[in-house]
Amino acid sequence: MVAEAEDTEDESYVIDCPELATERLGMRAPRESDLEQLVTLADNRHVAEMLARMPHPYGEAEGRTFLAMAASRRAGIVYALTLKDTGIFVGCAGLNTTDRGLELGYWIGEPYWKRGYATEAAHALVDLAFQRTSIQVLHASTRVINPASRRVIHKCGFQYAGQGMLNSIVAGQVPVERYRLDRKTWTSLRNWIHF
Repeated sequence: MVAEAEDTEDESYVIDCPELATERLGMRAPRESDLEQLVTLADNRHVAEMLARMPHPYGEAEGRTFLAMAASRRAGIVYALTLKDTGIFVGCAGLNTTDRGLELGYWIGEPYWKRGYATEAAHALVDLAFQRTSIQVLHASTRVINPASRRVIHKCGFQYAGQGMLNSIVAGQVPVERYRLDRKTWTSLRNWIHF
């Protein structure tokens, strides 16, 4: 998933950051104790090149900057994704304010790919966005070369809305596919049929 850095001040996007739980994940605000695992997983070019704002290489300084940004909640809310049974940090997900409105974002560390964690986190955040705000549409986007992210977006019921370009810190100007999920469609999917 790709999230852009454009901020808006629309109060309809303001969401508390409650702790969430899915079948296998605990979702909470990132904290200092996540720093070591965050740096280990984020310092991966394969992850960074799929995102807009993640630098590479990614060290302790970048991790501390991220933790401060997440705590400020200037551009939305960010969750640390942890395995419910062990508390191991596996990635991040969030809802970001952009020029188009509220946008879903996520990344999972490479050792935890292909286990469905991104889909679980995305479902929880889609529900949170529609339950806690008055938005009528939630947005998502992905690099055109990222089929795994596209599958997550499709499993959440998003519909294709066109293409665009994104400036990625690591990859430069890259094409992305944009998706949208409206409230009516979300309401019909609330029981999250597993694909």
